[in-house]
Amino acid sequence: MSAVVVVGAGIVGSSVAYHLARRGVPVTLLEQGPSPATGVTGDSFAWIGGAGGDWPGGAQDLREYVLADYQRLQNELPHITVRRTGSLSWASTQAEDSRPGPGQFRIGRSDIAALEPHLRHPPDQAIHIPSDAGVDPAALTHALVAAAVAHGATVLHNTAVTSLQVAGGRVEGVLTSTGFHAAATVVLAAGTRVPKLCEPLSADLAIAASPATLARVTAPPGLVKTIVAGPDFEVREVREGDFLLVVPHVEGTAALERSVQDAFQRMKAAFQGSDQCRLLGYHTGQRPMPAHGPVIGYATNDRSVYVAVMHSAITLAPTVGRLIADELVTGRPAPELRRCRLRTH
Repeated sequence: MSAVVVVGAGIVGSSVAYHLARRGVPVTLLEQGPSPATGVTGDSFAWIGGAGGDWPGGAQDLREYVLADYQRLQNELPHITVRRTGSLSWASTQAEDSRPGPGQFRIGRSDIAALEPHLRHPPDQAIHIPSDAGVDPAALTHALVAAAVAHGATVLHNTAVTSLQVAGGRVEGVLTSTGFHAAATVVLAAGTRVPKLCEPLSADLAIAASPATLARVTAPPGLVKTIVAGPDFEVREVREGDFLLVVPHVEGTAALERSVQDAFQRMKAAFQGSDQCRLLGYHTGQRPMPAHGPVIGYATNDRSVYVAVMHSAITLAPTVGRLIADELVTGRPAPELRRCRLRTH
């Protein structure tokens, strides 16, 4: 049997499996799709940083480790790419009296134009976060899985987990589409599917599914140099000539297609040299949104089931993978995860 079975080969499950395998723990990673990152991970905008954004609940306690853990991961897996481009954000009306937080800088039109020389109409001011970065979420997840395998992990694709196997009040493993997999500990990192899997347990998992739509665009390399988040569009370059564009999500196929086209046209209108831009397609993913911030910890008193669900998973995965592996290996609770614990009945 494996000491640990990890359910879900998205960014979180793959990070947990990698960090466990690197510490010599026998681990099996189960993925319902044909390859890693086929779920919501592959549909992520993958904007990472420790200075801006919303950090609900226990995420606030993890933010200081994000950039250092990404640097550590890049040192351990030197073939992964972290694009440290910084970010520019502005609203339609920028509050003059609001003070930028640590690591954030309010800059004017000339500095904005220097950072984004193709922007047709730079705003009067924007918030610049030099430390912000982006990753290719699918490539990073594949790299984590490959490294986990190199350290001895077993990875099984096309293996959908249907339920936990409970015997004598203890979870002994998981039932899947390909059979039973025994485990001393099951780590559930399957996003929005986790509450259903936890129904036999006494855990209270308030996790909603939040739809998010991204469009892929091909454009001249370097057309957008930073991560740009304006009132009319949000865009970044994932790799040379390949861009991600956030689309306001609306229900209904026809309405969503119009929203995609509108976002694409707004992006084209905003940048000089955008005539060569082409819309490649779009996809909607269901992001797990825990009501009170990340949900990380044991779901059973006997420590047979461990849950790891959060938003934003891309930002937090390297840090969370490290801390979860440490908890499982040492048996000691990580103080950084104190405010991420499950609420039990």
